[in-house]
Amino acid sequence: MNRQRVGIFGGTFNPIHKGHVKAAKDVQKTFQLDKILFIPSYIPPHKASPDIASPLHRMKMVELAISPYPRFVPSSIEIDAGGKSYSILTVAKLKEKFLDTSMFFILGVDAFLEIETWRDHEKLLEQCHFVVISRPGYYLRDAIKTVGKEYTERMVWVSDSFKYGKNQNRGHKIFFLSISALNIASKDVREKVKEGKYIGNFVAKTVEKYIWQNKLYQRGK
Repeated sequence: MNRQRVGIFGGTFNPIHKGHVKAAKDVQKTFQLDKILFIPSYIPPHKASPDIASPLHRMKMVELAISPYPRFVPSSIEIDAGGKSYSILTVAKLKEKFLDTSMFFILGVDAFLEIETWRDHEKLLEQCHFVVISRPGYYLRDAIKTVGKEYTERMVWVSDSFKYGKNQNRGHKIFFLSISALNIASKDVREKVKEGKYIGNFVAKTVEKYIWQNKLYQRGK
C-alpha cells in the first residue's frame, strides 16, 4: 500500500497571493501529493513588520484563496498553538497526526538560504522531505552552499522527466524544483493596497474583496 503524501506549506501569508497558489499547484503535480496543508504562522520568528494582519484574518484569506482546490487544505495548527511559530514543533505535531505518511516541506529558495538560522534546523531536515522551489531573483544552486556537505547525497535536482518513486522513500531528500514562478510578493500587494491600487492581478478575487471589506493594510490601519 502506498504511503499518503502530504505537503506542508507554511508562511506568514500576509496576504496569500497567486504566486503561493501557483507554486503549490506545481509541487502537488510534480510529487503527486494527496494534499497540501497551508499553514499560516501565528507569529513568524523571522519577520517583524508593523503591517502583519491578525492571524484570524490571514487564516480566512488562506481559506478563501485555496477553496477552489480540493487537495489544498487550510490548517490552523500554528495559530491554535499561539506564540512564535517554529517549523520543528509544527512538523513534530503533524507527524503524530499523519501516521505512515511521507511529508514534503515546501519552501522558497530564499527561505532555504536562511535555514541555518531556524531552530533545530538539522533535526528538521531529518524529519521530512524538503522541496525547495525557485523564486525570482534567487538561484537554486546557491542553496547547495547553505547546508553542510553531508547533505549533498540527499539532494535531488528535479528534471522535466522526474517521477517520484519508492526508492525516494529511503531517507529524506532535499528536492530542488524550478518552477515558472510568478513575480509577486506579499509586500508589494500591501503597498498597492496602501496606495488604493487594484490588486486583482495578484490575489484571488475573494481575497481582494476580503481585504477591502476588512480595511486591511490601508494607511493608518
